[in-house]
Amino acid sequence: MKPIYKPSGRAKEYGELALNIYTGCPHRCTYCYAPQVLKRDRETFHSVVEPRKDIVEATKRQIDREQITGKLIHICFSCDPYPTEIDTTPTREIIQAIKAAGNNVQILTKGGVRAERDFDLLDAEDWFGVSIAGHYAMNKNPEPNAAIVKERVQSLERAKKRGIKTWISYEPILNAHVVIKGIAEYDFVDMFKIGKLHYVKHKADWGKVGREIERKCIEYGRNYYIKDDLRKAMGGAT
Repeated sequence: MKPIYKPSGRAKEYGELALNIYTGCPHRCTYCYAPQVLKRDRETFHSVVEPRKDIVEATKRQIDREQITGKLIHICFSCDPYPTEIDTTPTREIIQAIKAAGNNVQILTKGGVRAERDFDLLDAEDWFGVSIAGHYAMNKNPEPNAAIVKERVQSLERAKKRGIKTWISYEPILNAHVVIKGIAEYDFVDMFKIGKLHYVKHKADWGKVGREIERKCIEYGRNYYIKDDLRKAMGGAT
């Protein structure tokens, strides 16, 4: 098994290398693309979650065999590195192995305070990020088992205070107003990455949404990256 791989497609825009630690994710986000992409039963994906077999040792062996060093490795795409009610010791051990070999990590999570346990492993060359989609409406939660957004944002603030680079993935955009509000308020975030909703029916004028969000990023002086498919919908605007 070679846990560390080169992402393709839309995922490639987030990093050169990536690693997925768990077999599924219990957060049950309604827009989750992973079961479809992995050709997994959705209920099984959300309910049977455990570390991939031999994931820690396989990662160490691959790093040593391929002499992987000086790289930024994204964790994770098809799962969360800090799934709720799961022992995430493998996540910590993998971060330690990645760092020991002279690499850095780019974390993306909805785990909230659970992720803060590993802040002591990170430094100014690592990225700690949270995924925030925003709600369709105030009375609907598309991320029922994930940490609440307020908790995720507070973890970002604490990471920033420790000198760790911070980022938010606003992908998928479910509510443009939520994205714009965050861009205006979260001045401690080093990078905003923004992308469309996929795999779920959702009416949106993506060109208009993208241009409005980009205007706000520029207005507030935020560093940002608009994913290619959203940029295409915007007509290639810069």
